Amino acid sequence: MDLENQKRVKDAVELYGAENVVVIIGASEAEAAGLAAETVTAGDPTFAGPLAGVELGLRVYHACEPEFKDEVNSDLYEEQISMMEMVLDVDEIISEMQTIRNEFCKFND
Repeated sequence: MDLENQKRVKDAVELYGAENVVVIIGASEAEAAGLAAETVTAGDPTFAGPLAGVELGLRVYHACEPEFKDEVNSDLYEEQISMMEMVLDVDEIISEMQTIRNEFCKFND
């Protein structure tokens, strides 16, 4: 997650409260999705950005996860995201995201 997006997340948390912020990741690989998820839950693991050492514990999902997919308009999802599911390793992404949420999320539902 780049430094600008880290700042946006941090600003949103300051404005709305961590319990009211959900981050949606769209990375194409499980490792990249996990790194972004770790950044908004446990803090920037590279210690380079605004979230270095900041444990927000936010709810975080990938755009291909059922928890997100079930909450958005199905026609819009089909138009914007479903084609990517054919080329992504969705199971690996879901597994990585669940691992990060289970370990670091402070607001598990």
